[in-house]
Amino acid sequence: MSEQRSDYSSMYSQKNAKRPIDFARDVISPSGKLAFDPEKLATIPARDRRWAWVEIDLAAIRHNVGVARQCIGRGKKLMAVVKADAYGHGAVKVAKTALNSGAEYLGVATVDEAIELREALINAPVLVLAEPPITSIPLLLAYKVMPTIYTPEFAIQYGEAADAFGVRAPYHLKINTGMNRIGIRHDEVVEFMTQVSFHRALDLVGTFTHFATADCAETLDFQIQAKRFLEAINAMRAAGISPGIVHAANSAAIIRYPDVHFDMARLGISLYGFHPCQETRRMVELRPAMSVHARITEVKLVPMSEGVSYGMQYRSPGSVKICTLPLGYADGFRRELSGRTDVILDGQRCRQVGNICMDQCMFEVDMRVYGNRRRLDPQIGDEVIVVGRQGDSVVTVDDMANMLGTVQHEIVIGFSHRMPRVYV
Repeated sequence: MSEQRSDYSSMYSQKNAKRPIDFARDVISPSGKLAFDPEKLATIPARDRRWAWVEIDLAAIRHNVGVARQCIGRGKKLMAVVKADAYGHGAVKVAKTALNSGAEYLGVATVDEAIELREALINAPVLVLAEPPITSIPLLLAYKVMPTIYTPEFAIQYGEAADAFGVRAPYHLKINTGMNRIGIRHDEVVEFMTQVSFHRALDLVGTFTHFATADCAETLDFQIQAKRFLEAINAMRAAGISPGIVHAANSAAIIRYPDVHFDMARLGISLYGFHPCQETRRMVELRPAMSVHARITEVKLVPMSEGVSYGMQYRSPGSVKICTLPLGYADGFRRELSGRTDVILDGQRCRQVGNICMDQCMFEVDMRVYGNRRRLDPQIGDEVIVVGRQGDSVVTVDDMANMLGTVQHEIVIGFSHRMPRVYV
C-alpha cells in the first residue's frame, strides 16, 4: 500500500509540475518522530485538500459590468446584486470587483449578507432588497445598511430607533406594480408616504419596483408595470415628495428596455455572465464567470453488463473505462442530471453515467478507436471540466438549467461551498 501511495504521489507531482510538500518540521519531537508543522499544513491549497473546486473568473465579472455600463450610459448608477453569496460566486470578491469596475451600489437579500460586506471593509451603499425584521433595526443602523420599506410599522420603528441614536434612517421604498410579491401598491404610494414622512429621522433615498416579465417575449405585462411605476413616481412628485434614486431595470431590462433605466439599474444574473432570455443573446456579449472542476480519483475497466452506481441503471457496454470524480449532489451536481450530462476530459466530452451520488459521480471513457476520434487515456489526477469550456468542447449552466426545467440562478447558487472557490 505504501508503495502504491508513493507511485501515485510521484505521478501526480510530475504530471502537474508540483513540488512535493514538506509536511513535517525539521526537528525531532520528544518521541523521536517528526512533528507536523501547523503552518506548513495550512499552506496546502484548497484544491489539494479535495479534488473538486469552483473557479471564478474575475475578468469576466469586470467585462459584464462594462457591458451593463455601456447599456445604461453615463450619468446613471449601477447596482451589483450580490445576494446569495453573489449567486454562489463569492459576495466579497465579486462586490469588490464590481465596484472597481464601475458599479456604485450593492444589493443583498438579508441583513447578514450586508454585514458580511461591511466586515470586509466595503463602504459602498448597500441596500437590503426586502424589508427585514423590525428586530434587525439596530444592526441596520450600526452597520449603515439601507433597508427596503413597505410597511408603516417598520418605517416608524426604524425612524424612532435612528432618532434615539441621533442618526438618520435612510431607506428605499418598494412599489408593487404588478408582480404582487412585496411592496406598496402602486396606487397607494402617496397615501403611504403621508403616514410615515412626518418622521424627522426617515430619509427616502430611493424608490424602485421589480419587473416580473422583462425577460419574456410577450411585453404587455412589462409595459403595464412600467406605466404603473411612472404614474406612481409622478404622483409622488406632484405631492411634493422626492422619490430619490429611481430604479426598476433588472438584467433583462438593462439590455432590452432603455426607457426604464431611470437613475439606477440593478445588475443581477447578467453580472455573472448569463443571459436572462434568448432575446438578449443577439444584443450583447456576456462571459460566464463560473466553471466547475474536479480530478479523477479512480479509473477502472468495467466488464460488459456490469452495473455502475446506485440502482445500476447504467450497464457497461464493454471496452469502456469508468472514472470517478469526487463531487455529487451534496455539492450541487444535481442527481436529476444523472446520465443526462457530459463532462470534459482532455478537450473531449465524455458521458456521465450511473446515478450521481451524494459525494461522487462517474463518467465513461470509450476505449474503442473509430473514425478520426482521438483515444483518451484517463489517469488518476487528471483534471475534468464539469461546467465550463476546454478547447472546442463546452458544458454550460444553461444546458443544465434547460435539462432540469429551471433557471441558471438555481444551478449556480446550488454549487455548494464544500467546493472551494478559486479566483483567477
